[in-house]
Amino acid sequence: MNLLRLPTFYGVRQRVWAMNAVKLSFPILPSFFLLTLALTGCGSSSSPNSSGLTGNTSVTLIATSTANDQLSEFLLSLTSLTLTNQAGATVNIVPSPQSIEFMHLNGAAEPIVTTTIPQGVYTSATAIVGGAQFVCAGFNSSQNELQTSTYAYGQTPPAQVSVTLSPITITGTAMGLSLDMLVSKSATFSACAGPSTYAINPTFSLAPITFAAQPTNNTNGKFTALSGLITSLSANGACLTVTAADGPVFSADCNSSTIFQGVSGVSALTTGLPVSLDAVTQSDGSLLATRIAVQSTNTSDLNIWNGQMIAAYSSTSQFFTVAREQYGYLSASANYVGGQPFSFGSATFQISSQLSNLESLPFTPSFTATNLVAGQTVSVTTNVTGPQLPFAASTIQLIPQTLDGTITSISTSGSFTTYSITLAPYDLFPDLVILPGQVSTLNTPNTVTVYIDTNTELLNTTVPAVGTLLRFTGLVFNDNGTLRMDCAQINNGVAE
Repeated sequence: MNLLRLPTFYGVRQRVWAMNAVKLSFPILPSFFLLTLALTGCGSSSSPNSSGLTGNTSVTLIATSTANDQLSEFLLSLTSLTLTNQAGATVNIVPSPQSIEFMHLNGAAEPIVTTTIPQGVYTSATAIVGGAQFVCAGFNSSQNELQTSTYAYGQTPPAQVSVTLSPITITGTAMGLSLDMLVSKSATFSACAGPSTYAINPTFSLAPITFAAQPTNNTNGKFTALSGLITSLSANGACLTVTAADGPVFSADCNSSTIFQGVSGVSALTTGLPVSLDAVTQSDGSLLATRIAVQSTNTSDLNIWNGQMIAAYSSTSQFFTVAREQYGYLSASANYVGGQPFSFGSATFQISSQLSNLESLPFTPSFTATNLVAGQTVSVTTNVTGPQLPFAASTIQLIPQTLDGTITSISTSGSFTTYSITLAPYDLFPDLVILPGQVSTLNTPNTVTVYIDTNTELLNTTVPAVGTLLRFTGLVFNDNGTLRMDCAQINNGVAE
């Protein structure tokens, strides 16, 4: 492994550990390394169907993940996913390699690819993974440095990839298959900050999804905050097609109920606009956009980074992010180890419009140049044509993130139920609070107050109680040194 260094910023040196035998490149989103991988798909074969089912079904592969807060990114290229039915017939439901970033899908989901496959009962699955990498950020107390560590495979050995499932019946007009990466089992490493031994063992579970007539969450056909750039528009059929940074392409219809935010309506949409898309699955498996939010209408030399802030310095109005999704010229032409540097002195600060209950919160939700804090997840746009460090941020939008925490108390505040949760020590909020010269300090950096109301999707099967570990997804605000989350969804927790 090689140690790469960035210049020192206010006594904090950023560095990254990674394999130097290979470099990685993924479609659209090269993260920390650049390289071309030779990826090959699996073929399919046919044999008699012993289930008695006939015909074909439109199947949408949906990616999600189950993770704690230890990693900042997990990116891989899924070359193929082959299902085998009771009679031994195989079908590959990933006809071309798909680049998928799984940490932004912790408790969330996005459709990856839709294909038509023969109906039947499928009893096993085999995945082939090409390049893979994960990123861990943290404070190295022995070196007094902030470090980001990237651990990468140029090609993942097939024996290190596993998919578990119970027999899946493929039937009907349309259905989904949820490919859930179990992140804690997929990445092992001896240290986050500093040299480390490591292994990448992509571990998935595969389960069927029935699309509801009126989907309400990602377990029955609703998708929220599908992020990407508009790549085409059409008056007939799908009204827009969006390409995500990590590769998936989403086409969605619009109707009179579609909500537009940041633009006046469908007529104001143009190719190249960055959007956050909420959509529901229709009976034929296609998507209907319920919300289309535009972050910036300036598409000139547009570059976007979505990810976690790992430092924010007050004296220079600069911050750094570990990007999970990147768009634009700079993402494809430049590598910045240790996080992308931005200046925010002239940026417009925004709060994602995904959650509609901000005005009813019992505190004032705020995200500004004076209260941003390392650990928050943001989407940053910049309009530059070359590596001009630091990049001048045009817009900085606070977006939802998932926190894994243990409930320490339960109470109420107005119409909200509130949980006080304790974060693991490796979470970026408590881990990076020691960095000097930051914009904000936190009173209790390992504690977050979570606000739950009737809008919150309760997908947890574990009953909330003091001592319960759960995952909470929502917008995290710094309220005068106290972390507060407006919670959109709750899932079962993941052990440290």
